[in-house]
Amino acid sequence: MQSSSFSNSRCPGALPVNSRRGFLKQTSAGFGWLALAGLLGEQSRLQAAPQSTPPHHTPRVKNVIFCFMDGGPSHVDTFDPKPALKTHEGKPIGAGAVSKRSQSSAGRVWLGSPWKFRQRGESGLWVSDLFPQLAQVADELCVVRSMVGELPLHGQQNLLLHTGRIIGQAPSMGAWVSYGLGTENQNLPAYVVLNNDWVPNGGLENFGSSFLPATHQATQLRAKGVPVDNIRPGDSLSLQQRKLELLAAQDQIFADKASAASPIESAIANYETAFRMQTLIPEVSDISQEPAYIQREYGVDSTDEHQHYYATQALRARRLVEAGVRFVEITCPSFDSNNSPWDQHGQLKKNHEKNARITEQSVAALIVDLKRRGLLDETLVVWAGEMGRTPHTPKVTPTCGRDHHVNGYSLFLAGGGFKPGITFGETDEFGNAVVEHPLSIHDIHATILHQLGLDHEALTFRHGGRDHRLTDVHGHVIQEILS
Repeated sequence: MQSSSFSNSRCPGALPVNSRRGFLKQTSAGFGWLALAGLLGEQSRLQAAPQSTPPHHTPRVKNVIFCFMDGGPSHVDTFDPKPALKTHEGKPIGAGAVSKRSQSSAGRVWLGSPWKFRQRGESGLWVSDLFPQLAQVADELCVVRSMVGELPLHGQQNLLLHTGRIIGQAPSMGAWVSYGLGTENQNLPAYVVLNNDWVPNGGLENFGSSFLPATHQATQLRAKGVPVDNIRPGDSLSLQQRKLELLAAQDQIFADKASAASPIESAIANYETAFRMQTLIPEVSDISQEPAYIQREYGVDSTDEHQHYYATQALRARRLVEAGVRFVEITCPSFDSNNSPWDQHGQLKKNHEKNARITEQSVAALIVDLKRRGLLDETLVVWAGEMGRTPHTPKVTPTCGRDHHVNGYSLFLAGGGFKPGITFGETDEFGNAVVEHPLSIHDIHATILHQLGLDHEALTFRHGGRDHRLTDVHGHVIQEILS
């Protein structure tokens, strides 16, 4: 340790040797050899217990699985029955129903749902015939019917749903969870996106870490083929060592010149995680290890390739949370080159049924499977799109559809300490606007973080001169829906 007199004689801005950065900069190989040590797999580190960050308060849940229904499922065709739409079908909505937050004009006409709603389970929760499988788990669902968005645009609403900001440029919810809690399993990333071979509107910012360290951005696993490129080593150990020695030397040069260590540290940490993932990711991703009846429950045996791949990802989600991944997101596959699969401006009945067939069996099976394994209490399943759809249309025809709507829409949560078999909030008799308990996505974010043991107001990161948080300056915990 340096004496205080020596420390005081150093140049202004110099790093003290007894700081972590100072020590690493003065070692012979610096950051590079730190990466090399991790990548070569020092047994003492690889066998150590996974490191996690203490929560702010006692958590109710350990993991989140987010089933992202990109494009905007219609609330009035799924969980928010509105008989008045059928009664008034074809009649103009009038000036009083026009909103700047949806695609609307006074001359548009009301459109009834092509699906019947029925009360399901012991709870009597209303679920439409569009979702026969989810109807079977109605008693596990907490349906929020009073979501209000900001802009009727896919990109902006996707970013709002994921990052809490319509302009993006902020970490995603999964990145904040990773930052706030760390990883349960040192051999796996804390945040995984099970993608279906396309990027949703809003781009990769939906899954990014932004100003948080890059270690918290999502690791993506694709549905088709090898889940992660180069996950199996292609070189011998000796060749890997030579490559890593070169990397070590380059890191040292870069570290000496860099003004900030964080990007280098993040890169090193990602290299180390990638090294450890080589063993576990192929194993966790291999659903052939699952019993045949489990695969059938999820729909892996479907002859529809889109359903097969979605089912594969849903089953992987369960395996990932079992292995200790904090936050898993599953995206929807696109079956008609539409990068917002639930976006039915036309062909509402045909394509909403296609989306439901692809996804709902797997989501229902996931909820059943988690409960059977005793994991539903500590795992939160979130089902949400970025918006709803208008209860009106330009003209009622056999092929008509619904347009973008953020004045009121629905999502559901299952497990994780949320009250099961209930609805919360209401829209008006036409499903056109929220009339009771309006909620923003910030409120949902705050409540999810709360269940994970995180205070959304205390989970902050200093950037650009101020403390940022997922909920920005908004959000409250929705105590009424927590058990």
